[in-house]
Amino acid sequence: MKDPKHAPRAANPVDVHVGTRVRLRRQVLKMSQEKLGDKLGVTFQQVQKYERGSNRVGASRLWKISEVLEVPINFFFDGLSDDFANGEFAEDDQMPIVYEFINSTDGVALAKAVSQIRSKSVRRQLLELARAMAKDSTDSDD
Repeated sequence: MKDPKHAPRAANPVDVHVGTRVRLRRQVLKMSQEKLGDKLGVTFQQVQKYERGSNRVGASRLWKISEVLEVPINFFFDGLSDDFANGEFAEDDQMPIVYEFINSTDGVALAKAVSQIRSKSVRRQLLELARAMAKDSTDSDD
């Protein structure tokens, strides 16, 4: 039987959420993990661990990250709910899909591109196009 003190722990959903928000903001600013690490006084490997949620970010470090990435502290917690913090998702909750997407290179690039579209109606048309394409993709798999 393995010693529970040495068993790898699963990442806490809040830590993953905060890390995802750090990664998203860093990439929006076109900042490398190495540069963020330099500004924080840690290695880029440590930044990777923060972004994956495998290492928790302490309060003072999160404060410094918010300064470096030029966002308020609450930015890192936007989108969290009590259920999410407990690792519970509603049956139709899309949060795991959203995090997987945001953690992909294409997801970040798409989010950046869409956020630069000023027209709300154009963004809505893009969303409808994506939904239609996804439906066509699903229909053709039958």
